[in-house]
Amino acid sequence: MQYQVQQFDRQSKGRIGLLTTRHAEIKTPAFMPVGSLGPVKGLAPEDLQSLGFRLILNNAYHLYLRPGHKVVSDMGGLHVFTGWPGAILTDSGGFQIFSLAKLCEITDEGVTFQSHIDGSTHFITPEKAIEIEEALGADIIMVLDQCVALPADREIIQQSVRRTKLWAERCQGSRRRTDQALFGIIQGGLEADLRIASAKELVRLGFDGYAIGGLSVGEGKLAMYAMLDVTVPELPENKPRYLMGVGHPEDLLEGVARGIDLFDCVVPSRHGRTGSLFTTTGRVVIKQAQYAADERPIDPECACPVCRRYSRAYLHHLFMVKEMLGTRLNTIHNLWYFSDLMRRIREALEEGTFPDFREAFYRNHNRQTVMAGLAKCEEPCGQWHGNDHT
Repeated sequence: MQYQVQQFDRQSKGRIGLLTTRHAEIKTPAFMPVGSLGPVKGLAPEDLQSLGFRLILNNAYHLYLRPGHKVVSDMGGLHVFTGWPGAILTDSGGFQIFSLAKLCEITDEGVTFQSHIDGSTHFITPEKAIEIEEALGADIIMVLDQCVALPADREIIQQSVRRTKLWAERCQGSRRRTDQALFGIIQGGLEADLRIASAKELVRLGFDGYAIGGLSVGEGKLAMYAMLDVTVPELPENKPRYLMGVGHPEDLLEGVARGIDLFDCVVPSRHGRTGSLFTTTGRVVIKQAQYAADERPIDPECACPVCRRYSRAYLHHLFMVKEMLGTRLNTIHNLWYFSDLMRRIREALEEGTFPDFREAFYRNHNRQTVMAGLAKCEEPCGQWHGNDHT
């Protein structure tokens, strides 16, 4: 993997970059659709390509359970197995320590998981996580880390930071392949000093890229942005920065403004399946009765294949009768929106108009209160803060 920063935005910390892997060149900032079990639900590889994506996320833990990393390896790796020709990043299973907390037991040695599928027991160590990810054959792989739900006591967060560093060292030491990039993951909850310490330790160890984990797990948006403010300055400028599991459109915007290069989240696909559609002025909840006879497209300003062809009324009908075509079309629209949002963000950074673009985004979305509880500060900083900002 190679990463090159091509341009810095003079009025923010945003930057334009080019990430090159064995399978694709990715212009950053970029968003990764999530295909935990291989595919993004309901979509084929050519769908994702036509939407402009060159990098997706697969989940090593879920693929370890089904169909098994050895099966994937014997089939030629994820790219051959899934038919996806672009780049792949695999998450190690650290997030499942958070999401499946009731089914796992954690020690310094590793994590004992009880399968959510059949109840079988599995012990994942940092060495085992690397073995799984190397067998899957992704372009970018992640260290095993401990993610904790927020809010959490400082002692628990300290334990997470210590264990994440220990596991990161063991992941480094167990690598066998040289054709995969390994990213370290920063933890620290909402403790600024622990975030900074975690970042410094991982930078000292030296990774191909750095991810910021343990956010968007129960804390508010302001708290998440505050942690980015203290963490990103500790990361080297010549390495990609990845904000894990985030997010909503406003989170992408705020992450870019703080120097983040990569994002992933289930939001566009999951919201598509539940009928919540993103537009340039807010969300359309397609199941609502007001759309039953609405001839307009989801978003008149959208050029996606769904908006060019189908009405809100038809999509409402598909959703109400539980037609699987409806979830597929909704997902295509939402992923187009995310892909196009990142394209427009990159253009604004290149043209030096990112602050104006950011301002227009919030102005257009104001009625939907996408950033509920946030308001633009009248003080010289000009940033978005809670109403209690001083």
